[in-house]
Amino acid sequence: MKFIGLDLIASGPDADGQPGDPTRRLSEVVENAVLFEDLGFDGFAVGERHHVPFLSSAPPVVLSHIAAVTSRIRLFTGVTLLSVLDPVRVAEDYATLDHLSGGRVELIIGKGNGPEQAELFGIGRLEAWDTIAENYRLLRQLWSGHKVTWTPVDGVPSIRKTPLNEAEVYPQPLQPKIRIWHGSATAERSVELAVEFGDPVFSANGMNPVTRYAELIRHYRDRWAAHGRDPADALVGAGHGQTYVTRKSQDAVATYQPVYERFAAMVANSGQLPGTFTVYDGYEDFLERGSALVGSPQQVIDKVGRYHEAFGNRLIAIGGHPANLTHAEFAGSLELFQAEVAPVLRRTIPDPEWPGPVVDVQRRHARQATQA
Repeated sequence: MKFIGLDLIASGPDADGQPGDPTRRLSEVVENAVLFEDLGFDGFAVGERHHVPFLSSAPPVVLSHIAAVTSRIRLFTGVTLLSVLDPVRVAEDYATLDHLSGGRVELIIGKGNGPEQAELFGIGRLEAWDTIAENYRLLRQLWSGHKVTWTPVDGVPSIRKTPLNEAEVYPQPLQPKIRIWHGSATAERSVELAVEFGDPVFSANGMNPVTRYAELIRHYRDRWAAHGRDPADALVGAGHGQTYVTRKSQDAVATYQPVYERFAAMVANSGQLPGTFTVYDGYEDFLERGSALVGSPQQVIDKVGRYHEAFGNRLIAIGGHPANLTHAEFAGSLELFQAEVAPVLRRTIPDPEWPGPVVDVQRRHARQATQA
């Protein structure tokens, strides 16, 4: 099994109700990515949101900074809102990042749920299912290495209003093919698009018990088989965003409760949008039935195992930001995860195919440091 960090870069008030500092918060993301690499994690992802309290409106910029101070971890998006973005701009940005990082980019794409999409980009949540499918097909053509001729589809809302005629995107990615995951919670259309292209999927697992998300993964595997694809090639990732591991489970549970309460309040104030509601009765129910990895190392191993039984996933994402935790608590949790949780899961759950950097970034960084 592989392990990545994920930070949506929320920057709400701190534990004392004081406004967050955007400069400090963005610097913290980069520092945490370095920490994940130093501790032996396999990747780090940053989200994309376009509304308060999130600072993740420009993930290529943040990931470029992370690329400059790391050499090994894969650089993920979580997710790229391809439903509202110009595929030409996406192709250019992430191909450039792929070169700067030595070939470490992976995208997780999704349509997003926020109502701000319609205001900022002119694409509503219902229209987004059509736009993400059309934009994805165009993105893959733009990264094919061939000139692209494309015309907007009648009846499908589009960010691009004009056709492309023999268009070229330069540079092309450094990797022969950037891996693109399809991120979703319960939407069958999302995983059906993944199956069409033979792509992996990433289950969000944020707001509901495992049973609801497992239905989507079963549909993905059913459609995969129906397309005549090898079941062994169906790759699934799963999110466990909220993570805190301590030697004694009661310490983790007590320390993490204020983090949960802040999370629950944010959800309650979200307007109960589709995909942003929770069915938990309270903190204990959340810990029991939700995806959060809060407890002793053995409890975390057991919970990841239960999700693996339901999904067959070989990759998980855990929280890349300490929320109300101190840095010492956050770093200690990650260290314990790598010392006692990750080794067990790596032994018992097969790794996915995992490409390394296309070029030797570490050697390049050393050369740049010497020249400086």
